[in-house]
Amino acid sequence: DGSAVRAGDDVIALASSGLHSNGFSLARKIVEDAKIAYDQPVPELGGRAGDALLTPTRIYAKAVKSVLRNYRVKKAVKAMANITGGGIVENIPRVIPKGLAVQLREGSWPVPAVFRWLQKLGEVAEPEMRRVFNMGVGFVLICSPTFTNAIVRSLKRAGEHPSIVGTVVKGAQDVTFVKG
Repeated sequence: DGSAVRAGDDVIALASSGLHSNGFSLARKIVEDAKIAYDQPVPELGGRAGDALLTPTRIYAKAVKSVLRNYRVKKAVKAMANITGGGIVENIPRVIPKGLAVQLREGSWPVPAVFRWLQKLGEVAEPEMRRVFNMGVGFVLICSPTFTNAIVRSLKRAGEHPSIVGTVVKGAQDVTFVKG
């Protein structure tokens, strides 16, 4: 429930496969305003526009359940957030107590090409991109730093692509981005 989250805890992100059904109103507007057909090849996406926009959502249940099962007694995982509508900046604060915030390091995870393509095509400001889209982060675990590396290894063994992306700090229950 996030009540055990403390300043100094680490934030682990699991890679998304793309939009994950979030931000489709903005994505559709951008593509239609640019008069791009969904079956049109887009070189920077390595395929057709529609395929990049409709990449199936990754499901994290198996990997996350494994981590929770393996670290239950140690209470290593203190909070989790599925990054859905509201993107990174609205979903993470929902799982941390008042008086705490999260600092994410820019460049600490890979951002799929579809997001930069939409941003450039639609001239969308970075704060709006982070508010609307997952920007390559589909799920977040907040954990005790003592267990971070072991949890990352466990997630990799389960087939996920985790990145240590940030830290919990004292602050006003929000997400800020700092240079990596």
